[in-house]
Amino acid sequence: MSIFHSHRSCLPRKYDFAPTAGSFKGVRTFADQVRHMATVIYMLSGALLGEKPPVDIGKDDNGPAALKTKAQLVDYLKGSLIYAHKAAQSVTAQNELEDIPSPFGSGKMKRLAMVSMISWHSFDHYGQMVEYARNERCDSTLQPACTTPG
Repeated sequence: MSIFHSHRSCLPRKYDFAPTAGSFKGVRTFADQVRHMATVIYMLSGALLGEKPPVDIGKDDNGPAALKTKAQLVDYLKGSLIYAHKAAQSVTAQNELEDIPSPFGSGKMKRLAMVSMISWHSFDHYGQMVEYARNERCDSTLQPACTTPG
């Protein structure tokens, strides 16, 4: 997720932005995307560690609605990533194939699948968020960090 932090200058100026052109009707705002992504990271990490996440994650995978400002959302995301590192370090060659309770209902998941989901789910939303940033800034000049290859 360092990609997210290294490209923060390219993020929408307004976190309550949601694209409306084309087939974007009714989608999450940029803030909702950040909140959801971080909440799922917390949920999966807590399940991996067999504990309740260390912060209020709200009632569902949309996260706590009280988090609205850019500073609150960035702190929430950073905290989820720190927690995910701790959770990932708990997975070993001896326990990676254990079935543990899923944070998404009554089923079970392999530990390795949970660690993998932290990554692929986050990158799925990162990809959506890039489109938001492009859409919101399409009529303005991109900052150099947004256009520099690498």
